[in-house]
Amino acid sequence: MASRIDDGDDDTVIGGPPLPVKRKGFKKSDRIDESDSSSTHPRKGVSLHAFSKTADYALEERPFFVPVGKDGIIAALERIDKQLRDSGRTGLLSNKVPVSWTGREVAPGFLGLIKHGGLPKILTKPGRYPGFPLRNWWARQWCGTQGLSDTAIQFQGLTVVQVSQNQAAVISDPQNHIFVVKNSGFVAYAIDGTYDVLAIVDQTHLSTSIKDTVTGATLGSTAEIKMRSRVASGKEQEYVAALFLNIPANNCAILQRGDDLELLPAGQHYITNPNVTLRGLFTLGENQLEMPTKDIFTRDQVPVGLRIYLKWQLIEPLKLTTHGYNTPYDALRDKTQSILTQIVAHLDYSSMVKQRSLGPDNLEDGTDPSSAFLDALRTRAMDEMHEAALEYGIILKDLAVIDRQFKGEIASTMDKLTTRALQAQVEAANVDRENSNKVKQEEGALAVARIKAQSRNTQADSEAYSVIAAAKAQAERTRIEALAEAEATRLTAEADAQAISVRAAADAKVTDQFARGMEMRRVEVTRVQAFGNKTVFVPTDGTGVQMGNAMAVGMAAGMGNGLGA
Repeated sequence: MASRIDDGDDDTVIGGPPLPVKRKGFKKSDRIDESDSSSTHPRKGVSLHAFSKTADYALEERPFFVPVGKDGIIAALERIDKQLRDSGRTGLLSNKVPVSWTGREVAPGFLGLIKHGGLPKILTKPGRYPGFPLRNWWARQWCGTQGLSDTAIQFQGLTVVQVSQNQAAVISDPQNHIFVVKNSGFVAYAIDGTYDVLAIVDQTHLSTSIKDTVTGATLGSTAEIKMRSRVASGKEQEYVAALFLNIPANNCAILQRGDDLELLPAGQHYITNPNVTLRGLFTLGENQLEMPTKDIFTRDQVPVGLRIYLKWQLIEPLKLTTHGYNTPYDALRDKTQSILTQIVAHLDYSSMVKQRSLGPDNLEDGTDPSSAFLDALRTRAMDEMHEAALEYGIILKDLAVIDRQFKGEIASTMDKLTTRALQAQVEAANVDRENSNKVKQEEGALAVARIKAQSRNTQADSEAYSVIAAAKAQAERTRIEALAEAEATRLTAEADAQAISVRAAADAKVTDQFARGMEMRRVEVTRVQAFGNKTVFVPTDGTGVQMGNAMAVGMAAGMGNGLGA
């Protein structure tokens, strides 16, 4: 395989031998031309094969071929011009001197191109160039300008190529040898033949994306660079000159030359060796897939189809391709079919009919009638599959039977039984649902009644509390009114007594007889006014009292005699 011109860039490897494999699981035994079956890793710096390495035509000694160095394209053109002149040939650079007043303009950063008698002449200095001298104006032709930073310039046998870090130029030299230039450039003048720029490749965005046909995972991308060649019949045909590979991380490629295989790690690569072909791209990550099997017959000749779940990781792609498989799935499919056929062929229909899946939830005990099927899958299938997968460089991480389907007459019978069972389950579920609805309705009515009773109790408690509070308030009011009336009576009596005392004291202080007499008469007038002028007042002391008593006795005696008659 060819390599780049500039060997100073060690970050990205394209061409040359592949990098040493550092991934866990890549073994020295992957070398198919060795019989050693040890599992030691290859030593650092030693590739498994070197057949992908081709002659580095870019570094061959060629006349008038100068790599572009740090001093740039103009310095390379000057070196080629010196080589041509030293060999007695016409120089490449023009002797014209720029002026400022007339002629063709060459701006800074550009090259002026002149065809002089079929040979190239290059103007490297910026300025204006007139058409003088006139003695050979008929042999000269102005062909425009080209930028110094252009990726490719081809003019009258002169080829200038310079590519950036992400580019790669595919070149065909005069002998039709193919080489690739990356992160560098060259200036060449072909005396015999031409240097053809076949393509400028963007290495991170190749044209063809390759996906895993089984899992759909992206394995990488490729680009084929073709060249046209004229054959003896005069017709032009296209031939593949180089193959570019962009392999993502955790993926790899397998190259083939004859019966030899070589592993190519992730990265950007190209192949120009016609004897080396791309066998395939592989992912080294985990993959999982559901896989149906072909019909398998039990010991009592009942056909059954299984659907299994596989989870695997490819760790040694060389082993897989050595056995002739293009994908890990192809190897696992054949081996799984073979192992399951052997297991099921020793089991009866009755041992499988009740068990539909094999997984973490049904690996506990052996009391199930279908435990023979489970035991066989747990022990023989897992163990044999794991050992078989290691033979192909695959680690089997999980295996589960997620479904089985019986075929033929037994299948129709099972379908009928299953249909009846499902109908019974549906009817039972409907009855359970109706009962549940009724129970929920009764529970709802009970809850409503409970809430209403609680509401009535709360209301009665509230009314009773209101009555008690009203009675307490009324009693308190009556007590307060009685106390107020008693207090008022007491205060009135005290006031009257005090008033009487004051009047009596005032009367006692009157010593004039006439004044006392006048007061007695005023009392008499007040008493008559109070009881009326027809009232007879009986004296309560002295002779008047005795007379009154006598009159009362007489009246009583008279009334008694009258009653007796």
